[in-house]
Amino acid sequence: MVTVIETWFLKEELTDKVVPIMQELDDIVGPNAHADPGWSGHAGFYQYDAEPTRVIMIYPWRDREMHQQLCDVEDPMLVDFTAKYCQRPRQVQYLTELPVEVDDDHDHH
Repeated sequence: MVTVIETWFLKEELTDKVVPIMQELDDIVGPNAHADPGWSGHAGFYQYDAEPTRVIMIYPWRDREMHQQLCDVEDPMLVDFTAKYCQRPRQVQYLTELPVEVDDDHDHH
């Protein structure tokens, strides 16, 4: 299991339309992603407060290789979207959760 972070770089003049733009993105790639055997959960969408042109999507995926195959399918689907709304193509990063044991018995003062 990996966590995928996609960073989208919206055009400056579009920061007040982020929600409908990201909804359009989800409408483009969502159905195909949900049908993929690597799909492991819905994405969350987050806009940077200090940099409103940057939006990230965070979601789980079965593994990196399966996600890279999905990106190969999605990239042609996103050409028009990227040209219309973005400064540049998305950036995709992968995170692996570390098995750190979190204990609720810590004293908080």
